[in-house]
Amino acid sequence: MHRLRAGDRGRRRTALTEAPEEVVRRGYDAIAERYAEWAASFESPALHWVEALLTRLPEGSDVLELGCGGGGPATRALAAHHRVVGVDISERQLERARRRVPQARFVQADVTQLELEPASFDAVVSLFLFGHIPRAKQRPLLDRIFDWLVPGGWFLATLGTANADDEVDADWLGAPMFFASYDERWNREALLGAGFELDDARVVPFEEPGHGLVSFMWVLARKPA
Repeated sequence: MHRLRAGDRGRRRTALTEAPEEVVRRGYDAIAERYAEWAASFESPALHWVEALLTRLPEGSDVLELGCGGGGPATRALAAHHRVVGVDISERQLERARRRVPQARFVQADVTQLELEPASFDAVVSLFLFGHIPRAKQRPLLDRIFDWLVPGGWFLATLGTANADDEVDADWLGAPMFFASYDERWNREALLGAGFELDDARVVPFEEPGHGLVSFMWVLARKPA
């Protein structure tokens, strides 16, 4: 699970008639192959931020990747140095991830329903996930991520840049997809309220094929030691 556009440009809204997580699961199951081809057609800032995280982690750290998708370059870079557990709601995406990153462990789950031991990961990575999480569940998920990290652990994430209510795009890469977001100010307050220290947090725009210029808030945050 991955992308959220910065605004409403080109979005074909439709009514939300089923649970948001089901929209996301069905959507990514339907477009898994198409999404992989699309994502490989351009360069996002993701690897730059993953590399920044890698410089802060000792070799062999335990890393949780939420919304790992089909095992793209970020997942492969993490798994080359660390013990990675990837979680995604789409089984079709996970089938690809297991083939591409066999050394990692992958779990199918709704990330908002995960039950994990406190202080069990040195880092949590969540790239292009929060845009698929209902607004009411975003702050509780930040609180849980904070709880799952060891003291001194790191959180790498992309968050929204604009307030956008829960909605469904009727045709996103060929399937309905759920989106929601908060703006940069809300994100900062939520991260600080959860207890994180912000090491780096800024909006970075880049071009996506078919979507034009998009912006995300990229965050590298730390749980106090």
